[in-house]
Amino acid sequence: MNLVSDWSMAAKAAILVFSIATIRYFVIAGAAFFYFQKKKKYGYRKIQKKEPKREMIFHEIKWSVLSLLIFGLLSAGNSFLAYQGHMKIYTSVEEFGALYLLASFVVLIILHDTYFYWVHRFMHWNKIYRFVHLVHHKSTNPTPFAAFSFHPLETLLEAAMIPLLLLVMPLHPVVLLLFALFSNILNVMGHLGYEIFPSGFTRGTFWFMNTSTHHNQHHSKFHCNYGLYFNFWDRIMKTNHKTYHDTFETIVHPPCNDNETPVSGLLQELT
Repeated sequence: MNLVSDWSMAAKAAILVFSIATIRYFVIAGAAFFYFQKKKKYGYRKIQKKEPKREMIFHEIKWSVLSLLIFGLLSAGNSFLAYQGHMKIYTSVEEFGALYLLASFVVLIILHDTYFYWVHRFMHWNKIYRFVHLVHHKSTNPTPFAAFSFHPLETLLEAAMIPLLLLVMPLHPVVLLLFALFSNILNVMGHLGYEIFPSGFTRGTFWFMNTSTHHNQHHSKFHCNYGLYFNFWDRIMKTNHKTYHDTFETIVHPPCNDNETPVSGLLQELT
């Protein structure tokens, strides 16, 4: 066993993860922020009409970059443990098959959504809230840059699920990379400040998906809407804000019968 070599590889993994995560954060959050700043026609879909303050945006970026650095360091630890054979990371798709690869990605998202809901509620416990979660809630009118704006203790809580899961569940690096991308995009959407989905979304076919309105209400009203990707737990535990659906419909009601949504508009631009 060459611990120096193993730690050297882990350090390189930390630098690589931090670099990729930081670039991904600025590209996705920056693109979302400036797209909606430019597209004034979607101004009616702005959830809170006031503009976020510049100093708050800097606050979000500062804490997000620190969180990404911690994620990178934790990845170094995961890599070291993987090299020692303590983490169930596998590299050959054939070992478990393509179906398992896809299923493990879906299971990872569902487990993370459940983990997040209960950890999130725990962080709102008044005895620890100001020590852990207050940094994130400084953004009462969040922007996409708030996606990872966490206190280091919250970052550790948020990240703990992956190493715990890797102790019992085999995961391929591709699944972990896709999960990180998925989580980044959905996190940015939750902090977007604009509602991108059409009228009826929260009660229609996709009722189980959360929206920008859902998480924005959490930032402005605090003790409600704890879910991350899905609305299952908020419905089961009755923690959706009582005005959630009505607020969503008020925001997305188009002026002058303009039925174009940001989603359809963006797809048209891309094609």
